[in-house]
Amino acid sequence: MIDKTWASAAEAVADIPDGASLAVGGFGLSGNPIALIEALLAQGTSGLSVVSNNCGVDDWGLGVLLRAQRIRKMTSSYVGENKEFERQFLSGELELELTPQGTLAEKLRAGGSGIAAFFTQTGVGTQVAEGGLPRRYAPDGSIAVASPPKDVRTFDLGAGERDYVLEEAIVTDFALVHALRGDRHGNLVFNKAARNFNPLAAMAGRVCIAQVEELVEPGELDPDSIHLPGIYVHRIVEVGTDIEKRVERRTVSTPTTPEGA
Repeated sequence: MIDKTWASAAEAVADIPDGASLAVGGFGLSGNPIALIEALLAQGTSGLSVVSNNCGVDDWGLGVLLRAQRIRKMTSSYVGENKEFERQFLSGELELELTPQGTLAEKLRAGGSGIAAFFTQTGVGTQVAEGGLPRRYAPDGSIAVASPPKDVRTFDLGAGERDYVLEEAIVTDFALVHALRGDRHGNLVFNKAARNFNPLAAMAGRVCIAQVEELVEPGELDPDSIHLPGIYVHRIVEVGTDIEKRVERRTVSTPTTPEGA
């Protein structure tokens, strides 16, 4: 039997070197692989190039690596909710490749599927295609590095000719993901919003490390319920169902008194 389980998060990430590229799952604060992130923080790995939908908040998710200045570059679609991210980017300490959310998802999926690049309408007519988006600022506020122009071609998919921009796939050295359940073969099941980017990040990593809340034996997962097959997963760490989870913005309804009460 192929047993992909590891004893601890620290052991599972121990060989991630300085300067590595990572695809990290999570959507807002949902599905953040926090045990793996904290283990990476503790071992001191730095100079990381991270691909993730967002960078957590100041004290949670990828934000803890950012605050410790372990991240050199972020490739993201959403960069709000994190003041330290704003400070580092505007001061020239952090490089940012801002990518439309759907495009980012497809770049990860394509990388995991062996597709080198694809054409999409998203970004046509903007700096995403034409270039010039700031990627790194200089200390004086000028643009030190800007995005390059991308190849734009015209296709007719049956509704007339339209322009499409070429986007290259993403493949990273490692992937860090969080799943609700997994078996020893690496098959994973995700919970609700955690399914948005975790499977795609897992696919894009040459070595995928998954933290799971519950580890089960092979055969215990319903084959029809598996969201990501074990062929994409190389290491699994069980972190327990009581692992801390955070809500980015808690919104609750105000109780109302029924009429006539």
